[in-house]
Amino acid sequence: MEETKIVKGYLPGSIGRVVQLHGTYYHLQWGFTLFFEVKIARELSEFLSRYNEKRDGFWNVWSNGNIEGSITIDGEDAKQQEAHLRWFIISDALRGQGWGNKLIREAIDFCQERRYKKIYLWTFKGLKAARHLYEKNGFQLVEEHLGKQWGTEVTEQRFELILKE
Repeated sequence: MEETKIVKGYLPGSIGRVVQLHGTYYHLQWGFTLFFEVKIARELSEFLSRYNEKRDGFWNVWSNGNIEGSITIDGEDAKQQEAHLRWFIISDALRGQGWGNKLIREAIDFCQERRYKKIYLWTFKGLKAARHLYEKNGFQLVEEHLGKQWGTEVTEQRFELILKE
């Protein structure tokens, strides 16, 4: 049996697999539609096409020849010393085994090394396990409103983590 590990940077198939993980999970659990999957595919592809390792981070959990989780730090707002945590997901095969927390720690450590002052993310109400991980790692809920940015009306939430210098 192959070791499960976190791999930094693009791996062949990562775009498709990260999109698949999101599309499947959010359709089955929340009824999200094609709109959501297309949005993830478009935005993740755009991000990776402009990826700059000085400001951006992309990590995958590799297990038994498959990508089973992922997290991204989008540093496009680096001029404002802010980083956007995006596309955080763990497959059912690894959920509950600590890999989500390890990915979040990788992302936070990366941001601290790059001297970002703030990490923010958008999510929605009801994702209890993810919220637990965000709050466990110091993120705080700073905004909440009804919205449709993912193609389905949900209570959108913005979390932020202010990094210490």
